[in-house]
Amino acid sequence: MAFIYEYGLFLAKAATLVLAVAIIIALIAGVALKQRPRKGQLEIHDLNEAYLQQQELLQHYLLPKKAFKKWQKNAQKSYDQLTEQPKRLFVVEFNGSIDAHEAEALREEVSAILAVATTEDEVLLKLESGGGVVHGYGLAASQLDRLKQQQIPLTVAVDKVAASGGYMMACVADKILAAPFAIIGSIGVIAQLPNFNRLLKKHDVDFEQFTAGEFKRTVTLFGENTDKGRQKFQQELEETHQLFKAFVVRHRPALTLDKVATGEHWFGYQALELGLIDELSTSDSYLSQACQQRQVLQVKYSQKKRLSEKLGTAGASFGAALWQKLQQWRWH
Repeated sequence: MAFIYEYGLFLAKAATLVLAVAIIIALIAGVALKQRPRKGQLEIHDLNEAYLQQQELLQHYLLPKKAFKKWQKNAQKSYDQLTEQPKRLFVVEFNGSIDAHEAEALREEVSAILAVATTEDEVLLKLESGGGVVHGYGLAASQLDRLKQQQIPLTVAVDKVAASGGYMMACVADKILAAPFAIIGSIGVIAQLPNFNRLLKKHDVDFEQFTAGEFKRTVTLFGENTDKGRQKFQQELEETHQLFKAFVVRHRPALTLDKVATGEHWFGYQALELGLIDELSTSDSYLSQACQQRQVLQVKYSQKKRLSEKLGTAGASFGAALWQKLQQWRWH
């Protein structure tokens, strides 16, 4: 038993060492490649074909052989007609994070679509975001506005949430769809931060900050905030809110801002009544109908993972697998 215990301890130490080496390599690679731009590629997926394959699978199960052959022939004929017609629906997705870094991929997707689209085409954006930084979502909304400037019809579908910066993006569209219980709105601005000044004073730690310009810094994490600084910061929030409201009303002039620009959010049912959206529908319903009427192509810009990300993922997977094996060995 002593030998088994020592052997298990050796394996645990070896696993720890390997994991540590993997983390160090990932960190070094991350620093080395930090300034290098990641390469990406555009992917096009034929959603008509995917929809047809789903139908075909079920029909093959449900229909007698002769009837299935007839259905298959007619379905293929309809598919060929759809792919030949000039009207197309381009589908893009945006699952937004706090910093809206997904705007980088959106830029590439919009640029690709604008290179080939005509005013007879349409773009559907499947949008999911609870918002984030103002400048990030402002840029993402501007990418969508490029479609409007070229008179390409834009529809936004929200299945779960389009709030704050997410709604800023959505309101650019000609038409907004939302699921009945999707969260919509939150036309407001928020900022919050802790202040550690009293804690520093308690432990006799001085914090010094030097600025040029009266309001270069209004509130701070470590310094002693002043009423004047707080008032200026609040003023900046109010100004940002006014810009947000002006942006929304420019794209949806029928909205009553006093009702919807309070920072509140609503479910799809309520948002429809308030005019925040145009129709209750899921993206699946919209796409299913579109696949029967026009060619539907999903456009996706994918970026290759950095070496540091690959090493980090591989290291984490290896460490988890090895730890699981050790646990199994231990308890068996």
